[in-house]
Amino acid sequence: MTEGYGQHRWDDTARPTHRINPGRGLVSVLDVASVSHWRAVLLLTIAALIFFLPGFFAIPPLDREESDIAQITKQMIENDNYVDLRFQNQNRQSESVASHWLQAAAVHAVAATGLPRTSVRIFPYRMPSLIGGIGAVLATYWAALAFAGRRGAVLAGLMLCASILLGIEARLARPDAMMLLMVTAALGAMARAYFEWQRGDERTPARGSVASVFWLALTGGLVIGGPLMLMYVVLPVAVLAVLDRSVTWVRRLYPALGMLWLVIVTATWALAILVQGGGLGLMLGTLGGDVWSRMALLPMFQGGPPGTQFVMFFALFWPGAALAGLAAPAVWRARHQPGAQFLLAWLVPAWLVAELLLPKLPHLVLPLLPAVAIMIAGTVERQALAEGTWVSRGAMWWFVVPAVISVAAVVASIVFTRQPAFAAWPFAAGAMIFGLVAWGLYDLSRAERSLLNAIAASLLIGITVFGILMPTLTPLFPSVELSRALRNMKCDKPMAAAVGYQEPSLVFMSGTSTLLTDASGAADFLQQGQCRFALVEGRYERAFAQRAEAIGLLYAVTARVEGYNYIHGRQISVAIFSSDGTE
Repeated sequence: MTEGYGQHRWDDTARPTHRINPGRGLVSVLDVASVSHWRAVLLLTIAALIFFLPGFFAIPPLDREESDIAQITKQMIENDNYVDLRFQNQNRQSESVASHWLQAAAVHAVAATGLPRTSVRIFPYRMPSLIGGIGAVLATYWAALAFAGRRGAVLAGLMLCASILLGIEARLARPDAMMLLMVTAALGAMARAYFEWQRGDERTPARGSVASVFWLALTGGLVIGGPLMLMYVVLPVAVLAVLDRSVTWVRRLYPALGMLWLVIVTATWALAILVQGGGLGLMLGTLGGDVWSRMALLPMFQGGPPGTQFVMFFALFWPGAALAGLAAPAVWRARHQPGAQFLLAWLVPAWLVAELLLPKLPHLVLPLLPAVAIMIAGTVERQALAEGTWVSRGAMWWFVVPAVISVAAVVASIVFTRQPAFAAWPFAAGAMIFGLVAWGLYDLSRAERSLLNAIAASLLIGITVFGILMPTLTPLFPSVELSRALRNMKCDKPMAAAVGYQEPSLVFMSGTSTLLTDASGAADFLQQGQCRFALVEGRYERAFAQRAEAIGLLYAVTARVEGYNYIHGRQISVAIFSSDGTE
């Protein structure tokens, strides 16, 4: 990595001759990291691990999408068939197979360590997301070097690292964090090619490597996210072509060789799928992805008017979002500068598509957040944030958000577990203190220090919520208790049928053979032999009893699990029935 692109910062207006630097605390850490690239990379890597690891191993599988994706990978491993995408008997050929292959590789790697029951532990399936999240933070730093100095680039990486949305995605067994890495790397390479063209450089030593990064990232994004990758890449090119009345800068990415590489990889990929027995549907799914298929797994995001993504941004990109509005005037003033023009082309058109044409899934705007982070970091670096009486009100959110989240998390713990979760209180208090300091310190000359305190508050919020509270909210994860109850039965290889509560996490944890049926089907299932259990939600117990009486089934209640189904927003009580004589 070089800093030669720093001269193409998006705002070439006058900069302060000196930086206010108290030289202590969090700012001193940034000072040390900004001395060299390896220090910056080391700091960002350590920071990403500290931010993403709390709760990574302890939080149970989440419904629905994470458990659904993990179960598909699990069946791949069980059947030793890596081209047949299925959730039980449901065909899922419309999904991208690449993300499942990454998960399968991680599961095999963890299993090689000798850890028992690897396939039903969720954390190996999350490993690609953790790697993608760390890589995305480093890619943001690398991309930001084209627009700002090393200090600003580190700040941009820290903002992305501390964002709530990436903190969630890096802990989930989904392809979104890896997709973020691919988009950020591709756009970072595009920015360098664009700036070379803007300043008229005929050739630079890094040109070939930059093109290689672009085509590798584009290929990876296509096999992981399908045509969405093209949206994030093609829209900026189209906007810049209109603004500059030229696309000749694209030649610096060696498009002929790149397309040849893409064709070779695609053909090899398709041939491998055909040899392994996959069909046309799998190939189209692999290269096409299916945003709409994820809607059934995320019902809370099925609707929403235009502007929904914008509103969610201020929560999901916290703490950096608190400065987004303050940076906007400086970015707008510099909109004709190459850097600001490129960042706006990266951000605005894809955001409009996500707002107007696509489902309101938060991960669709995740690849746009590095552009926002770079804009804010560049503005902070130049002390060009907007001033006014409303500024302090915006900075107030650095305190309000951790206060609200901390109180809500502790209250949730008390409501669901009847425990006050004292272990979380010091971290919650620390988050509020750092947030209060960030708010209290804020002024134009100390924005950097305030932001660093807000980032520290975000870290403590992550420890509070993900590291301590979520793993203890056992009523929210009935599948864990149900699968544990089945494992504790005194018979070998218990089989289960589920009625009412039929979330993907139950199939993942209790076994692929778990039958999802109705009350009559569960009674019939129970009558077919020993070591069989019916998991019947309370609403269906009467229907189960009626069918059992009709067929002469003798049964007993082995256990009962109380919980809360957060997908449907209701309390549930699941009885575990066994046929008479089975324990």
